[in-house]
Amino acid sequence: MSTVITSVDRRSPAERAGVRPGEKLLAINGHPIVDVLDYRFFGYDRDPELELAAGDGACRRVRLRKPEGQDPGLNFDTYLMDKARSCANHCIFCFVDQMPPGMRETLYFKDDDARLSFLMGNYITLTNLSPREIQRIIDLRISPINISVHTTDPELRARMLCHKKAGESIAVMGRFAQAGIAMNCQIVACPGINDGPALERTLRDLAEMAPAVSSVAIVPVGLTRFREGLYPLAPYTAEQAGAVIDLVEAFGRKQLEKSGSTFAWCSDEFYLLAGRELPEKGYYEDMNQLENGVGMLRLLLSQAELALEDAPPGLTPRPCTVATGTAAAPFLREILEKARRACPALRGEVRPIRNDFFGETITVSGLVTGGDLIAQLRGADLGERLLIPSNMLRSGERVFLDDVTVEQVERELGLPVTVVEAEDGFALADALLGLDVPAEPEPYFTGEDEYYRYNPSAKNRNE
Repeated sequence: MSTVITSVDRRSPAERAGVRPGEKLLAINGHPIVDVLDYRFFGYDRDPELELAAGDGACRRVRLRKPEGQDPGLNFDTYLMDKARSCANHCIFCFVDQMPPGMRETLYFKDDDARLSFLMGNYITLTNLSPREIQRIIDLRISPINISVHTTDPELRARMLCHKKAGESIAVMGRFAQAGIAMNCQIVACPGINDGPALERTLRDLAEMAPAVSSVAIVPVGLTRFREGLYPLAPYTAEQAGAVIDLVEAFGRKQLEKSGSTFAWCSDEFYLLAGRELPEKGYYEDMNQLENGVGMLRLLLSQAELALEDAPPGLTPRPCTVATGTAAAPFLREILEKARRACPALRGEVRPIRNDFFGETITVSGLVTGGDLIAQLRGADLGERLLIPSNMLRSGERVFLDDVTVEQVERELGLPVTVVEAEDGFALADALLGLDVPAEPEPYFTGEDEYYRYNPSAKNRNE
């Protein structure tokens, strides 16, 4: 833990008050500062008083002049002012354990940090929260918190997470619910383990914590080809996936009638595995589980349709190829066909990329590597430009999961690559039509912790 100030923003309240780099932030308004949550929470106040310690131990107090909500302007050695908490579990379905050897070190780090749940939307299991941290969440009313539940059966949860105290976290969720802490939940479903009656029990238990628990996403376990020595798991068959959908949708209908919200949804992957049509956009309500791939494809389709309704006449876009994972390919082909009707001059095709790197059971675009992209597209007629979704790349950068860069892909394939925001149907329609595509936003959490913002399909299955 380090609350030593490394720099002070120019023209910030802290600079105007004379706060200096090298001083240690001890407290704000008398509240000890342990990490970024304390700093964010207590630094939010109007005109806060800071207690500082110089390198020689001499303490002083300064009063900042600032409105409520303005950041004081202090920077620290790390984003969290502390090291990220690594996961204490050994989940039978952990995606990180299925990584091949030889990749960058950060991709093997498994986080399970409540601070990252609140600040960045990461999913946590609650198994490594201390009593002090549980109470701080309640006292500061830190929410929403995203929780990887998987099952509410304490014994089954302990077995799935390989953590003897994992079942106790369900009681912690009950405390959070009583305190009004908002929670979004995720269930990684494993065939024959936590689906069927176990899943039905979990949904009932979580619904009893509503409205504090506001939504639940059910996603299928992701299995790579690197599972030697790991717990024996099999991917969902179409029949098994359909049974999960039927159970969740039946529960959702009852919950909608009872509370006005469907409450629980299967991810798009389940519908693709079962070979079923995606529900209509309205089924997903406010779509607050997009991070888990719930309603993402339906939203992409509906946004693209709206954008194409307003397509300017007379466009002559350069021929293109759209690369994606095998799961999303049919939906992108549908969007491409709609784009052709809106712009008859458009020439292009969708190329699904088979995941040879992780194995063919991995079908999402967020885990497509640059090496697979090059190997499967080299020598093909790709037109004059290649469109790829942003979730193939490290957040805010132009690097694939296997450290291949976009520039390498461009050199190998001999054409420019356009990166399109993965969840933005408007941007996809514009890119197809040859219109300007907004640049990707700058990363807001980088360095050694790049893993946290990599992509939803991998990130949210590590707990």
